[in-house]
Amino acid sequence: MIAAWIKREGLAFDLVLASPATRVTETIDELESGLGTALNPEWDRRIYLASSVTLADVLRGAENDPQHIMMVGHNPGLEDLIFDLVPDDGTQELRDIVEEKFPTAALAVLELNIESWADLKDGCANFTKLIRPRDMDAALGPQMDR
Repeated sequence: MIAAWIKREGLAFDLVLASPATRVTETIDELESGLGTALNPEWDRRIYLASSVTLADVLRGAENDPQHIMMVGHNPGLEDLIFDLVPDDGTQELRDIVEEKFPTAALAVLELNIESWADLKDGCANFTKLIRPRDMDAALGPQMDR
């Protein structure tokens, strides 16, 4: 379902950075199947259970300045990365939703106000899109939502 949403939204990724964890490799396999194309991820052990600081360092080190990066990893690191990059100024409704829960298989799209990945810093992002499995099928939501 997330792959279908990615297609509908016209999202494309120049680089996929991914943890080598089994759940991540299975997620990538499902995405590739749903997208009908290989994502050719760069497996990076630093992403496995990484903190927001480490994830930001991984992004800053992206070579050849790809325009669109997808990072596939784990919480709480990815959630905390969103909190670091997206200002908590009351204007980012999607950030507030993530504060409640950023579940497995959720996808957040951030637009960064930077020239190069090396320029990545706290507060540089606008949170433009969020999709969670429960947004597509309420049965996939947490028990408390039913």
